[in-house]
Amino acid sequence: MLSRRHIGQPIREDGPSGHITKAGTPTMGGVAIVGATVLAYVLSSLILRSTGRGSVFTYSGLFVVAVVVGAGVVGFVDDWIKVTRERNLGLSKRAKVLGLLVVAFALPIALVTYTAQHTTLSFVRYDMPGWELGKVGWVLFAALLILASTNAVNLTDGLDGLAGGAATVSFGAFVVIGFWAFRYGPDYAENIYNVPHALDLATVAAALVGACLGFLWWNAAPAQIFMGDTGSLAIGAGLAALALTLNTQLLLIIIGGLFVMETLSVIVQVGSFKLFGGRRVFRMAPIHHHFELGGWPETTVIIRLWIVAGVLTAFGVGTFYFDFLQVTGV
Repeated sequence: MLSRRHIGQPIREDGPSGHITKAGTPTMGGVAIVGATVLAYVLSSLILRSTGRGSVFTYSGLFVVAVVVGAGVVGFVDDWIKVTRERNLGLSKRAKVLGLLVVAFALPIALVTYTAQHTTLSFVRYDMPGWELGKVGWVLFAALLILASTNAVNLTDGLDGLAGGAATVSFGAFVVIGFWAFRYGPDYAENIYNVPHALDLATVAAALVGACLGFLWWNAAPAQIFMGDTGSLAIGAGLAALALTLNTQLLLIIIGGLFVMETLSVIVQVGSFKLFGGRRVFRMAPIHHHFELGGWPETTVIIRLWIVAGVLTAFGVGTFYFDFLQVTGV
């Protein structure tokens, strides 16, 4: 449908020259990611309800899905302006940030109002030594985390399948964490994690895994469709929302380590350029373009960065499990 309507992606003029051939590739494929996530969540929740295992359609799960949809809507408007005006600039920075701010504040406010959300800045458990932020402080931190995560995934989405593949692995980690928090939560004698809606959150994470993996089939190099901001903002919001609701906010830095690395490369590049009279640390930022301009084929860059994402995610899940072993003394 996108091809028939000539809804193609404009390519930034200052990007690698090899990307010029991608101009016109259908974009806004993130609509499929968001739609598939909602559909998979609803269907799988209905199946879970029939088994009588755990709570389904909980406030926490619904709020996470809602923030994915909300961020996707902001991205969709941005993408729509790009393709209709045939330029690589969509919403103004102010309008885009305003839209994301609405989404970013809506989730934590809803969580502290309607759920038993912990307001401690946590790593792998809510009751680990950490900072109790209080409701106001936690809402501010949560909104900042959502903004950071959406922008990080958006920056990473510069090569075919890079963001989608990395996100699939990261959401897979939250499936494991969510199920583990359910298994050793309120129904377990020690209630290690105290995440009342953990199974529903694992279901949301699994829906996002399936949506990203299905999209990756068509987005793998050479991409037949791009996710656009519709997909990247939705994915970023989903990662942050799951980390917040599962009380693993700081662990997201490791699980989403590739996205952190991409963002830091941009910060370093901009900082160096402004502070040292135009000097650049990288050939081009984000860092995946640095490797491209260094002579690596696009597929090589993608696969190697997928490996980095996989190793970091495995380390994050391993850290979570190591803490479990310490608590239980197994």
